[in-house]
Amino acid sequence: MRYLPLTPDDRAEMLGVIGVDSIDALFVDVPTSARRAGTVDLPLHAGELEVEREMAALARRNRSAGEGSFFCGAGAYRHHVPATVDHIIQRSEFLTSYTPYQPEIAQGTLQVLFEFQTQVAALTGMEVANASLYDGSTAAAEAVMMATRVTRRNKAVMSGGVHPHYVETIDTLAHAAGVATQRLAVAIDAEDAVIAAIDADTACVVVQTPNVFGTATDVTRIAAAAQAAGALLIVVTTEVVSLGLLKSPGEMGADIVVAEGQSIGNGLNFGGPYVGLFACKEKYIRQAPGRLCGETVDADGRRGFVLTLSTREQHIRRDKATSNICTNSGLCALAFSIHMSLLGEVGLRQLAAINHEKARALRDALAAIPGVEILTSRFFNEFAIRVPGKAAELVETLAGQGIIAGVPFSRLDAHAGLDDVLLVAATETTLDIDITFFAKVLAKVIAQ
Repeated sequence: MRYLPLTPDDRAEMLGVIGVDSIDALFVDVPTSARRAGTVDLPLHAGELEVEREMAALARRNRSAGEGSFFCGAGAYRHHVPATVDHIIQRSEFLTSYTPYQPEIAQGTLQVLFEFQTQVAALTGMEVANASLYDGSTAAAEAVMMATRVTRRNKAVMSGGVHPHYVETIDTLAHAAGVATQRLAVAIDAEDAVIAAIDADTACVVVQTPNVFGTATDVTRIAAAAQAAGALLIVVTTEVVSLGLLKSPGEMGADIVVAEGQSIGNGLNFGGPYVGLFACKEKYIRQAPGRLCGETVDADGRRGFVLTLSTREQHIRRDKATSNICTNSGLCALAFSIHMSLLGEVGLRQLAAINHEKARALRDALAAIPGVEILTSRFFNEFAIRVPGKAAELVETLAGQGIIAGVPFSRLDAHAGLDDVLLVAATETTLDIDITFFAKVLAKVIAQ
């Protein structure tokens, strides 16, 4: 068969080499409770047309974000992506290109990455940026590992406003690397608690602005406290459009900045692939993960681009690598860069202002509903509300009436005791009629 090329004799020989007598012996360490008994509950075979029809029927059960009122955020945001972005990234020289190991034949790819780095550095207010990472959460984990190398300390303090999924990602990598983590109590505004937690053992402080509750914070005081104690400040941003309106992390004293770049150039895509932004102060650049593109001149003095710094395992010995990252979401980074180029500085600032205006309109509409409490006072395009009863049940009820009302905080952190908290977001794609309809239906449901 085309897809099962190994014969029973081939398998027996392979098992003999590794010293086991059966396929089942390979899984002896997997608990029986975690193993599937029998085959998957799917048809054993079907023709191509039958499969297409079945898959199309399954797809029709999904609802896209653009089909109606949609107020989800919590780290992934619906924004308008110009058709130009898709048109350009589907050009064969971009769509099929691979890692630019040979600069003499990869000048286009290298220039794109160089421009991308320039845009990220400008957005974050930092001196240097790398050629992207997987996504925002893994970029945050890489930042923590980098801080431990720079400070030679072994503890990361994480604000109670950091997105729980980012916290879990950091914890996963930190645990494997033997790095201690301290997550502070979940809080809508956690500035004072973060400063109080910094001590002489702290390698880094991880804060998010706007945080998971939407709270926008000037972290200048936290930066000063961390740096006075010899620690680094890592600033996380999950909504990169906010950098078009708010003070940049670099202006507030950040040492490392990580962000999710999905909002610019990349659709929601059912959760990925996304693109991680990573920037830092120049003095720390040799400890940064991934790779950096640089501008140079060739033997004839002509402008050219090269991989200036590549500290990942694919390029150097494992014990010398700063990270085991194996890709950089290059196509998503290209989409980001194209969209940023189309917007320009003025366009980005206008887009950010529209997002904030939409969120304010949503806040005002929801605040007028008896039983709804607005929890976030300083926000960009997302905020938290408290509703009667469980937010998750309310979301399900509203979904039945054509409204995707937001993200229950309990879905992000089931142990925080915030079952009545709902995260709602509005972007430039949110219409006034969506806000009016949401408020009208929500008021009716709560009153029942």
